[in-house]
Amino acid sequence: MQKILIIGATSAIAEATARRWAARGDALFLVARDATRLDAIAADLRVRGAASVACQVMDATDLDAHAAMLDAALAGLGDLDVALIAHGTLPEQKACESSVEQALAAIAVNGTSVVALATRIGNLLEQQKGGVLAVIGSVAGDRGRQSNYVYGTAKGMVDIFMQGLRHRLAKSGAQALTIKPGFVDTPMTSNFPKGALWAQPDDIARGIVKAVDARRDVAYLPGFWRLIMLVIRHIPEKIFKKTSL
Repeated sequence: MQKILIIGATSAIAEATARRWAARGDALFLVARDATRLDAIAADLRVRGAASVACQVMDATDLDAHAAMLDAALAGLGDLDVALIAHGTLPEQKACESSVEQALAAIAVNGTSVVALATRIGNLLEQQKGGVLAVIGSVAGDRGRQSNYVYGTAKGMVDIFMQGLRHRLAKSGAQALTIKPGFVDTPMTSNFPKGALWAQPDDIARGIVKAVDARRDVAYLPGFWRLIMLVIRHIPEKIFKKTSL
């Protein structure tokens, strides 16, 4: 039995991942903003076989609430084997271009709040000398593109932070894993046209569980995104500026 903290537990990917952990009999501590949705998910996970499920309501951008939430999780779980940071939003790029406030709000949700949480959890795992911190980033953080560079900026920040944290934690026995999904069919992307590159939340959840179990460093999900982003990262800037990506 693993003891698992999930922040952003009401997101489609987090819920699908939690279902897989519940089916294995793991103990779960769920954190999200929506109390009603959180309670419904917790009830479902108990039926699916979770050893225990506890919840706490928290807005991840409320940095002052992070310490109390982590204390509550430790009180409920005893210690921590896995922490999954899965909260985030998909901002409207055009709105962010025209509003400094919206751009900074998007970076706060998807970037700085994640860094704040990962700092606290990383310190805890380092003290424990074990455990896995998994953070959901995005392939959008691999290269700035005109279509979503504000969101990509936040995810790129998380990517670099996790690289450094992973390097630091290696000496302690703890692990920092960056999850990089591509296009995923969730409520957050409901207005996007779908195609062959799109995955379902459970596809991503399956990959997350495998990556955590294997203590991987980085997981592109589905795996073909590793090759796609390798190509995109290496397009020369003069050529890249002519594309409409």
